[in-house]
Amino acid sequence: MQKIFTAFQGQRRLVSGPAGEVALVVKRVAQRPDEPILIFEDGTGRSIDFDLRGGDREVLARLAKLVPPPVEERTPPSEPRGRGRPKLGVVAREVTLLPRHWEWLNAQAGGASVALRKLVDEARRASGDKDRERQARDAAYHFMSTMAGNLPQFEEASRALFADDRRRFTGLIADWPTDIRDHIVKLAYSDRA
Repeated sequence: MQKIFTAFQGQRRLVSGPAGEVALVVKRVAQRPDEPILIFEDGTGRSIDFDLRGGDREVLARLAKLVPPPVEERTPPSEPRGRGRPKLGVVAREVTLLPRHWEWLNAQAGGASVALRKLVDEARRASGDKDRERQARDAAYHFMSTMAGNLPQFEEASRALFADDRRRFTGLIADWPTDIRDHIVKLAYSDRA
């Protein structure tokens, strides 16, 4: 899935989209700034700085290193596949467990690695909605803290956001600048429309 970024100039939303698209719009607008420009990663709600020096190609080349394309857009290696198992992007890391845990894992079909992968996949399926809701709420809060931290009823709106009281939350932020308010609601609730 591709990361989406949103740029604001003051309280006005400039553009949303992939990093390259946002960076080029910001680069053109930044040449005649009326107000400060902030760029946010929608998935986290955190602000991010893009290096906009040089020509468009230079900016895009630097962004490609900072924000790699999604896995499905990456080009496959050109060399023929060798013998053995394919590289699956597996990263070995240390896991600390008690001996009884290792005994149980090793007794499972396929061994410890297969059993751990199955357990993780099952946990992800079971808590997927809650995890997505938490990530959306956190992203909305990070963005809201930066862009609306000084606006009226910020603290009450934060409490309503974390209490998942959507009606109260949207009522508290109703008088905030339109683009800021709409972006906060989009970050917090777009997956639960």
